Amino acid sequence: MKTNLNTREPLGQWFLGLIKEIKNHKFIYIAAIPVLFYYALFYIKPIYGLLIAFKDYSFVKGVMGSPWTDNFGFGHFVSFMSDPYFFRILVNTLAISCLGLIFDFPSAIILALLVNEVRSEKYKKVIQTCTYLPHFISIMVLCSMIHTFVAKDGLVNDIIAFFGFERSNMLVRPELFRPIFIISGIWQGVGWSSIIYLAALSGIDVQLYEAAEIDGASKIRQIFHVTLPGILPTITIMFIMRTGTLLSVGYEKIILLYNEMTYQTADVISTFVYRQGLLNANYSYSAAVGMFNAVVNLIVLALANKLCRRMSETSLW
Repeated sequence: MKTNLNTREPLGQWFLGLIKEIKNHKFIYIAAIPVLFYYALFYIKPIYGLLIAFKDYSFVKGVMGSPWTDNFGFGHFVSFMSDPYFFRILVNTLAISCLGLIFDFPSAIILALLVNEVRSEKYKKVIQTCTYLPHFISIMVLCSMIHTFVAKDGLVNDIIAFFGFERSNMLVRPELFRPIFIISGIWQGVGWSSIIYLAALSGIDVQLYEAAEIDGASKIRQIFHVTLPGILPTITIMFIMRTGTLLSVGYEKIILLYNEMTYQTADVISTFVYRQGLLNANYSYSAAVGMFNAVVNLIVLALANKLCRRMSETSLW
């Protein structure tokens, strides 16, 4: 009896403490109810639907009534990994994601460092406004602009022809799809992504710059020895979060840009899921592919977090 009382007492104290916490901050918890409801409705409840990834789903039989697939419910996963297009879409997804990580991720940091060095507040606001604006362009309008710019009689080809090279319809050339996708993504998102780094830069103590200047450090040395170490925790967290979406290449932009001529370099996991799920109505198979994508992202996120925790003191958990 004594052991039971000792084990129950901390739980009772925790429950009483929770009740007291809610009473003391009741308005904060009331304000959090819509957010909790949103996540419960759109993120937790749909987890039940993931069962169709392990079943041959039928509208008539429903989720629970549909039969399980072969291979102990992993039939769709086996089919996907044995699909002749599996290797192609996996390579394309990794290539686009890694290129984005290599070129897109540092671009926001570089822009933030450059803007931070601008001393004129008016000029700084103009730069920030111009770099933020593309973020608010809808994906449909953005892709229409890309089609216009890289068309055979578009602006990009005008520049190419000016230097004596031959015009071409760039969106039907597989080798040019990834550069177009990455460059347009940088143009659209670099300004918006730099906001968090500018906020981190504002938190660096000015006295550190003054001390570095007294020691004779140039602007470049100040950036490498004061600025970058000051925002390194922010960079680390953003890097971990970015690696967690390594295979989650947005299908909307790719669908609006790719065509049959560029499938070999443009077709990714998300577009494959779109075709299988919405166009071919193969819901179970597309759910299995989507779950495969999510599990790989989770593994990559955990590995990146562990690596960053070993290399520095900053990590998500």
